[in-house]
Amino acid sequence: MRPSLRRPWLVLIAGTGVAMGVGMAAAAQEGAVPGPAGPGSASARAAALAGASFTSAQSTGGESLYAQNCASCHGTQLSDGRFGPPLRGAAFAGHWSGRSLGELFDFLKASMPPGKPGSLGDDAYAQLIAYLLAQNGVAAGASRLSADSAALRGVRFPGVPAVPEGPGGRLAPDATLPPWPAAPNPLDSFTPVTETMLQNPAPGEWLTWRRDYADSGFSPLTQITRGNVGRLRLAWSLSLPPGNDEATPLEHDGVLFVYGPSDLVLALNAATGAELWRYHRALPPHSAPANVRNLALYGDKLYFGTSDGHVVALYATNGRVAWDQPIVDGPRWRVSGGPLVAENVVMEGVAGNGPGGDYVAGFDAQTGQRLWTFHDIPQAGDPNGRTWNDTPLTKRNGGSIWTAGSYDPQLKLAFFGTGNTYDTAPLLRAVKTPGISNAGLYLDSTVALDPRTGRLAWYHQYLPDDQWDFDYAFERQIIPLTIRGQSRTLVVTAGKISIYEAVDADSGRFEFAYDLGIQNFIKAINPRTGAKTIDMSRYPDQDHPITVCPHPGGGREWTPGSYNPQSHTVYLPLNEFCMELRRAPPGTPASLSSGVDWSLTPRADSDGRYGRVQAVNLQTRQTAWKMRERAPFTTGALDTAGGVVFAGALDRSFSAYDDATGKELWHTILDDAPNAAPISYMADGHQYIAVVVGFGGPGESTFPVMLPEIRYPATPSASIWVFELPQ
Repeated sequence: MRPSLRRPWLVLIAGTGVAMGVGMAAAAQEGAVPGPAGPGSASARAAALAGASFTSAQSTGGESLYAQNCASCHGTQLSDGRFGPPLRGAAFAGHWSGRSLGELFDFLKASMPPGKPGSLGDDAYAQLIAYLLAQNGVAAGASRLSADSAALRGVRFPGVPAVPEGPGGRLAPDATLPPWPAAPNPLDSFTPVTETMLQNPAPGEWLTWRRDYADSGFSPLTQITRGNVGRLRLAWSLSLPPGNDEATPLEHDGVLFVYGPSDLVLALNAATGAELWRYHRALPPHSAPANVRNLALYGDKLYFGTSDGHVVALYATNGRVAWDQPIVDGPRWRVSGGPLVAENVVMEGVAGNGPGGDYVAGFDAQTGQRLWTFHDIPQAGDPNGRTWNDTPLTKRNGGSIWTAGSYDPQLKLAFFGTGNTYDTAPLLRAVKTPGISNAGLYLDSTVALDPRTGRLAWYHQYLPDDQWDFDYAFERQIIPLTIRGQSRTLVVTAGKISIYEAVDADSGRFEFAYDLGIQNFIKAINPRTGAKTIDMSRYPDQDHPITVCPHPGGGREWTPGSYNPQSHTVYLPLNEFCMELRRAPPGTPASLSSGVDWSLTPRADSDGRYGRVQAVNLQTRQTAWKMRERAPFTTGALDTAGGVVFAGALDRSFSAYDDATGKELWHTILDDAPNAAPISYMADGHQYIAVVVGFGGPGESTFPVMLPEIRYPATPSASIWVFELPQ
């Protein structure tokens, strides 16, 4: 397609030994194994060839449409483009042979041209398909190719299923494949995901990035216990495209949904790892893969944000695109977290550094229509805009929302965490204007939104005037606790400074804070309001170097904690690092716009063990135990009702600990550093533990200078590992 358009519509890459369809076309792949009359049989190929009949006039019309809309990306010869991959030849035909022309038609109509899907008309899409058939060796006939998707469902692209090319690697023209039974496909019994399920998932399922609407991150499964976890073994693993992968898988009805680098989405048999379908998005030129952290299931669809700033809905049973909508408002924003879906609304936050700040957008879950946008920096007319130190709206930025929100079905409120701003200079020194402050709303806050309208119900800011890059953009756990003798529903979180804080879910009123013992710049916290007293000797406007704990890599990062509702205990992966702040030399770029540079340094009392898992009873606000080790932690935590908590670290380790004592019970080494949150699920009656590995997360880019003995693999990789007990 034209370079000015959003993306090429078919890509073929060879990176794992087989040709792999990429782009939205690959979303149509159905993973059923062909039976005796499948596309590999001679009779099926003959039927496909007859059904794919088209006229010369259709092909000629398609050629004209291709020249107008596609040639500038894919080339005038369909194989000589600068931006798009070949659309004819062995690789293209190998990918599409045996596939339904209805799938190709639906893809074209749903996504092309980018930005104006469906605008060409049904006849035009049929003409384009006719042209592609002609260019791939199918002769024109006397009958027209149908422009009706349903009629094209039974028509297959002529040829044979894609196989690796090589000496003797082609199927003989007259070969008839012997019958072979189709493998059981859990998608055949897939059920829509309801809000009731998301609020209270079946014990063996993992339906959101933290399993449930409340962001608990806790598994009630008990097959794997303190007594037998030492026997855990690899059940299966699967390589993904190389790159950073921080996305948590989802599991429902025996299907595991996995996100891979560069916008690959897979549906896998959760027990065996067998692929059921795949979607691989073709990104536009110069679009870098993003750190997409989660997927979302709702109804019959799977939702996620893309590296090129869209929100996509796939049908969960076949991977076909239901809708595709842009969300970012320009190149300075990106999708970094993932969606939350409630009240039939897909809520997706964006991160970036653009004028006017970041935002959450709401989309109709069925149609993709954009319903609302909430800006987490006050817009014109909002009195909270007076907290920006008299800075014009166009000069304000930040508030990135880079993890998914949580949702309370009783209050019908969604809770999102916001980040800081890198442009800290406008807030550094308070102006002397009455009624104006430099707090910088709604940075480093929880915002409570009505999913149906995007209306702000309340907010609570944890760290006004954040001059250190200490985001509060992490999970918002919804936890019932007894406060002063009364049962209360709280929203609980901890930002990078690692102070666990609770506010009332209905009003945002501060309830309590618990300092995990990492930070050194807050001297006191008001027990009534939560307001923090800052040690101004550690404020970054000094003429001499100062040490502040933690480092902006976080005492805790986005990697989420796990809350056990049975014991009221939260398990948090933490890291013990500090930073040295000093003024950047004049004329040189600085870490923050206030002119300050940061660099890593150990804590003054460091013994060289930087990683920590800490268990805190939120009912008593007491630490149950701390486990410390050399390598920083890079995954979220997973606690289970079997008494085992799992976490992974920078040295490629993945370990299980006794959740009552912190004692290590099991340990293995993965092929690369794990970056996501582990999950647990049941399939075919067995409990599994799954974790995604993918080099390139915050840990790998921040902490290695402190651990020179840790060596990464020569070839960074991504994969998913799934563990089980011996059966």
